[in-house]
Amino acid sequence: MYISQEENMVLSSVFEDIQVIGESEDPEWIAAKLQQMKDPDFESNVVADSQSKGFDKGILEFLNLVQDQPWIYATHQFGYIAPHKSGSIQTQPIQHPSAIQADNTLKNNRVNIRLDRLHIEKYPGGGTHNVLITFAVRNQVADAQESVSFSQTYRVQEGQSAGISGYPIFIGLNVGSQGIAFECSTVNVKNEQDKAILAALESSPFQSGLKLLTTTQPAIAPFTEITLGVVKLLAQRHENVAVQKFYLGLDFENTAMGCRLAEGNYIAVQVADETLIDWSKWIYKAEVGAIVHKADSSKLPYNYVIFRISRYEE
Repeated sequence: MYISQEENMVLSSVFEDIQVIGESEDPEWIAAKLQQMKDPDFESNVVADSQSKGFDKGILEFLNLVQDQPWIYATHQFGYIAPHKSGSIQTQPIQHPSAIQADNTLKNNRVNIRLDRLHIEKYPGGGTHNVLITFAVRNQVADAQESVSFSQTYRVQEGQSAGISGYPIFIGLNVGSQGIAFECSTVNVKNEQDKAILAALESSPFQSGLKLLTTTQPAIAPFTEITLGVVKLLAQRHENVAVQKFYLGLDFENTAMGCRLAEGNYIAVQVADETLIDWSKWIYKAEVGAIVHKADSSKLPYNYVIFRISRYEE
């Protein structure tokens, strides 16, 4: 069943019933989850403290341990990097998407969305992470919208980024007059049996992103339902945990707090507060292909996702 654009704009997130670890208010649940995942910090510190100091003191030590972990936050801060001139190696400023000018030529047009960076500063469990990342948007077709989603899995060493750039997610996405709503979630998969499911997502049908048309595609709905069903199942399984999720609405309006739709890179950083990062102190350094601090060239010490929006061409 299709939903009108006006109705669709107020729909909740497709990831609403996935609880990321940072949303939990139960320290015992978090502690149990980290034990299941054999997190090295938890195993070496909190278990020993619980045995020597008692359970209550052990939980307090645990809370002190996790409060500054990059994965404990449920908030994301967004940034934007404009396209650079071909061949240029000049540094580029980073802005909040509310501070840029919307590109009205994208209205009722088509765009591509690609994944340029998946950086895991630290996730629960330690070591090499099997990360299931899922993207969801609503594709405008005629007078209706169809929900579409796409999942991919990456093995990422802690403190590093996945070996990808320009990975196709949605090709030829139809943008409505109101813009697009882009969602993303990540699940850290430690369960050995579930890794077989991740292997299926690495097969050829899942390797080229979703190529969208200007007309309704009957196969999209069941494909999307299967994808989201797998994500929700894995997020709840023993030894697995959802770590990040965000919703970013990009429009053509000029309101102070709205985020604008334009070609370029959008950054979603997992942080304690949505105003934590002062983007004026950070730049994109083209010669190294990384976001660095102006003062000392240090890199962002957070978990983050960078995706790219570009104009679709036949």
